[in-house]
Parts: sequence; structure tokens; C-alpha cells
Amino acid sequence: MKPRVLVTSNDIPSAGIELLRKTCDVTIIQNVGTNREDVLQVLPGHDAILLSSHIDVNSEFLNIAGPSLKVVSTISAGYDHLDVPEIKRRGIKVGYTPMVLSAAVAEIAVILALNAARRIHEGRLKLEQGHVEKNFQWLLGQDIRGSTVGIVGLGNIGQAIVKRLKEFEVARFVYTGHSRKKAGDELGANFVSLDDLLSQSDFVIVAAPLTNETRGLFDDSAFGKMKKNAIFVNIARGQIVKTDALIRALRNNTIFAAGLDVTDPEPLPTDHELLKIPNAVIIPHMGSATVKTRIDMSLTAAQNILNGLENKPLVYEL
Repeated sequence: MKPRVLVTSNDIPSAGIELLRKTCDVTIIQNVGTNREDVLQVLPGHDAILLSSHIDVNSEFLNIAGPSLKVVSTISAGYDHLDVPEIKRRGIKVGYTPMVLSAAVAEIAVILALNAARRIHEGRLKLEQGHVEKNFQWLLGQDIRGSTVGIVGLGNIGQAIVKRLKEFEVARFVYTGHSRKKAGDELGANFVSLDDLLSQSDFVIVAAPLTNETRGLFDDSAFGKMKKNAIFVNIARGQIVKTDALIRALRNNTIFAAGLDVTDPEPLPTDHELLKIPNAVIIPHMGSATVKTRIDMSLTAAQNILNGLENKPLVYEL
């Protein structure tokens, strides 16, 4: 019999599905934005599961899946929705899809940094309101040229951001994390403490994973250590930032502006306070949303499953 693979929704690019169908019996839940309960109902008896959204995989999930489950593959670079130690303790392989989305997410980081620094959202609001002025010093923004850019988390995405920003004549790159990295040396970035990064940077870009250590990392204290002209960009996870603290920092001009691809909560309710702040550029978690990137992610997630079922190393394994 062919291995049974469960795909959690029908909005995954067909390239990945067709790759699985060559050797597997594939079941696709016919619902975009599938909730966890829908998955649990059809989960038992499958050999592998491809997660198209951030559905929590914990002990309850694994108990319901039963002993047949051999591979869990998430179509994402983040994996805070997976209890990786518990999955691996049960002898189940777990894969994800980093690298293939680094370029697209890095592009979004650059877009948000520039948009926030140059007050693009605020300018559009002024235009719509008929409040355009001809004053020579009206609506002045901040330069990225000659600035110090701080990267919180110099992983694949953080490195891709630095590579793209180099062409903007940035004066200095600094980064923070658990330790100094060879990649940082190669990029000409300096390893510093978080406090030093916050106090020195004109742009603070968050590209770190969500962990117990990073959850709520950006609070009133963190924003208070940043420059008043600082641009804050988050393309990682919304829960790394305490939303109320960010609102206060923007409202009180503790920092200059923010560019956000991720928020807490996500998505933001239409009446949320963040959406009312002119110096906040906010988009709805679009980091990897390009045609090519999503196809590559689907192929990588599918190949993770195929490799795991054949007892081969996964393309990207946790």
C-alpha cells in the first residue's frame, strides 16, 4: 500500500501536491484556513502530515495521530507551533522550509524599513485628507544611507537582509544573538549585546524565532533604550513584541516609526489602535507571499515527507 499523507488545506501550490501523489495516497482537507479540530477528525491512520498553517502539534495531536505517523512537515520557516522535543521523542521526523523563503522575507524587511523611514503611509494619509503642504521641511523622513542597522537574529533571513541593505550605503551593521557568527564576520557586521544594539541602531530589524527567550522581548524598557529617530521593523513573530508597549513608543515619539509584517494579535481587528497610528506601516504577514517562493516552499515540504518516509535525511530537519 502507498503511504498515506494528509495535507491540511487545499491552498497549497499544486507542485508540492503532485510530487507527493507520485508515490503516496494523498488526502487534502478541502478548506482554506482549516482549523485544528477539522485536522484532528481525519488525522488518525496517516503516515505523514503536511501542515499548511500554524496548527499546534503537541501530545494531544500526536496521540490522536496514532503510531502510524512517521513525518510531520510544516510549510514554514517558523516552528513555534510544533512541540519539536515531543515529536522527536516519539521517533517522528519533523521538517520545515527555511532558506527557500529567506529572499522574499528579506525583501519585505527592506520594503518596511524604507516605507517607515520615509513616512510613506503617513504621506498617503495626508494626500487622501487633502493636507499636502509645500513647506520645504514638510514630512521629512530618515535616511538609511549612512545609518547603523541592527539585526536581532542573524539567521538565514537576517543575513539576507544585510546583503540587500549593503547597496543602500549603510554605514554599519550590528547584530545580536546567542554568539558571534562566522557569517556576521563575512558580512562585515559586528556582534554586540542587545542593549548596545538598541542604543546604537537607527534601524532595528527583528528576524529572530519566537522562543521563551524572545517572547515579549520588545517591551517598554527595550523601546526606551532606542534612539528617538529609530525605525523598528518586525518580520519575525508578533509575540516577540508587547503590542501595548509598541503603541506607547509610537504615540509618545519614543521611536520614529515602525514597519510590521507580523503583529499580536494577528490579524489585527479593523478597529485596533495600531491601525490608527500614522507612523506605523503595517501589512498582513506577507513575507513569503510570492508565487515562486510559495511553490518552492510546497516542494520542499513535500520532499521532506518523501525523504522521511524512505528513512532518508530530510531536506531541512529539526
